[in-house]
Amino acid sequence: MTTTVPAAHEAAVPAPAAAGRRRWIALAVLLTASFMDLVDATIVNIAIPSIQRDTGAGFSAVQWVTAGYALAFALGLITGGRLGDIYGRKKLFLLGMGGFTLASALCGVATDPGMLVGARVLQGAMAALMVPQVLSIIHVSFPANERGKVFGMFGAVIGLGAVCGPLIGALLTEGNLLGLEWRPIFLINLPVGIIGILLGRRFLTESRSTQALRVDLIGTALATVGLLMLLYPLTQGRESGWPLWGFVSMAASPLVLALFVRYERIRARKDGSPLVELSLFSVRTFAAGAGVQLTFGVVSGLFFLVWTLHMQLGLGWGPLRAGLTGVPFSLACSTAAGMSVQKLVPRFGRAVLQAGALIMLSGALLYLWEAGHYGTALQSWQMAPAMLLMGAGMGLIVAPITDAAISEVPAEHSGSASGIFNTTGQLGMALGLGLSSVAFFGVVGGTGEPGGAAAAAGPAFVDATTHALWWISGGLVLIFGLLFLMPRRVSAPDAPERTAHAGAEAEQQPVLVS
Repeated sequence: MTTTVPAAHEAAVPAPAAAGRRRWIALAVLLTASFMDLVDATIVNIAIPSIQRDTGAGFSAVQWVTAGYALAFALGLITGGRLGDIYGRKKLFLLGMGGFTLASALCGVATDPGMLVGARVLQGAMAALMVPQVLSIIHVSFPANERGKVFGMFGAVIGLGAVCGPLIGALLTEGNLLGLEWRPIFLINLPVGIIGILLGRRFLTESRSTQALRVDLIGTALATVGLLMLLYPLTQGRESGWPLWGFVSMAASPLVLALFVRYERIRARKDGSPLVELSLFSVRTFAAGAGVQLTFGVVSGLFFLVWTLHMQLGLGWGPLRAGLTGVPFSLACSTAAGMSVQKLVPRFGRAVLQAGALIMLSGALLYLWEAGHYGTALQSWQMAPAMLLMGAGMGLIVAPITDAAISEVPAEHSGSASGIFNTTGQLGMALGLGLSSVAFFGVVGGTGEPGGAAAAAGPAFVDATTHALWWISGGLVLIFGLLFLMPRRVSAPDAPERTAHAGAEAEQQPVLVS
């Protein structure tokens, strides 16, 4: 889950704060929405094999179930935040929560892969309306002296969601409640969403920014078209036999994105309200941090999909066993994330993030060796050391990276910078899921497709996993190198609240997916 921090000037924007109990009930609604969003992101991968068996979904549809959500979420994040600033954050939060609940229902009753993918895209778009309002509403509802406690609660809920999501998904999928197979992982959002909407209508306080920028619809459209021209053929190409139109589309994608950049520069000069504030990339640490975030998103998106399919389709494990095997990863990640922000980064700075990349790389290489050495006989306990290393390494990166990237950005642009930065991570995840066509499914071939050779599926998925882990390892080496462009020390003495907001945002990164 990702969100956008309100810009610095909004701290002074008054909003009628709900007093006493009302304010804390409102906080409970916001935390529930955050928990629901993160659990929904972490719950899906564990159910993918069940979805494939039940709906007859091919590999490209499986990719779009996750990539469609990530792409719609990424493309709508900044626009969703601005719509809240203009029309009211409570109004957009409730609209997004209602739409997210409806989309969850559509996912749960989907009759074919196309309907499921469409509902997931809608779900991502609605999350982009809901999620950016969470920290903005907290920011205007609680005085500065209470925000530290609030953000601590916020981080605890996010950590709990990261650990619980895969287990809830495993229990619901393997439990096969009422013979519904994987569908309860989405339908569980209905009662939660309805209760949240009812309480939100009563207890949330409306607020908006008096200095809100305009919505950049043309910029959003150009970015959407340019990215789809890259991701659609990348995801569908293998299944379609890599047709010529796919290569033409991917080659033309940079041209459309270049047009997007040119339009954003013109809009910035004209009315000062571009979708992306390109001047931020002139800050070297921010540009380097965005590169790390993009690559980290690619690595994360590819790894979690590969890991899940390896355990269930390659090794033949059930959803519950796969979910339990992911617990060491989640616990190591949460523990390392807390230590990195509170104790390690203030003392050792950039070296902590680089150590995280190397630790994660050692875990990926150990996992690669184990997958090749043990083949289909690999056991959960044998996988645990690699998962502990990868989880710990990821935690050392994901928690402090946002603050490190925006540490040299002027305080008045910190909100815009954090929104762009987190959007970059979501786009990286979508790209990583698209790349799985080449890095993973290209090795599997037609073995695991509906009607494929089921008997050969296990060894084929093991081979595909080792192939993909080389890609993941290469991405981690690139991350390690990019981190040399980050500042040795992370500090933002002119904006103490920015650190708290960035830390809370880092807790929401959509990486704990298993």
